[in-house]
Amino acid sequence: DEEDLFSLIPYIDERFLVLSARAPLALGPGQYGWYHFFMGPDGIDRDVGEAEQSRLQIIAFIREAVEAYGADAARVYLMGFSQGAIMSLSVMLTEPELLAGVVAMSGMLPREVQPMVAAPERLKDFPVLVVHGVDDGVLPIQEGRALRQYLSQVPVRLDYREYPMRHQISDESLDDVCGWLKNEYDVSIHALHQ
Repeated sequence: DEEDLFSLIPYIDERFLVLSARAPLALGPGQYGWYHFFMGPDGIDRDVGEAEQSRLQIIAFIREAVEAYGADAARVYLMGFSQGAIMSLSVMLTEPELLAGVVAMSGMLPREVQPMVAAPERLKDFPVLVVHGVDDGVLPIQEGRALRQYLSQVPVRLDYREYPMRHQISDESLDDVCGWLKNEYDVSIHALHQ
């Protein structure tokens, strides 16, 4: 649920206002998701209609949150783990102007959004951090590497890192994520004063 990632707040630069949204679908007691998933012929598959509905809900949530909290719309970062990473990438690839950067932890390429990907000039130099565990048994490292391959062909500014971990957030990956966010924020502040 939305409280899972709140345990990371003490590690994130205090200049960030951190919001966490509950995914809209109940997958089980105390478990929520952005879409239902199942085993397909090529591995894990997802309900594409639910994923698209969730993508639109996240876009609306970002706009509403910026207005409600008086946040700087030019410095909104989206971060997610697993399904949250997939959804963060979906929003970034289709609506990059809503975001300043994306952190995708243990996710995969949202193939259903590929026909809707923004024009290359809209994605040029967009900052993306992808972290993945080499021992991930839920979304195997091949998914992370396929995502790296795809994003390397898009004009984003990709930082890709692998860790000796499973489907989790390790201390090492968390340190790198927090450092990356801090650095990106500092770069945006510096650019503002140029």
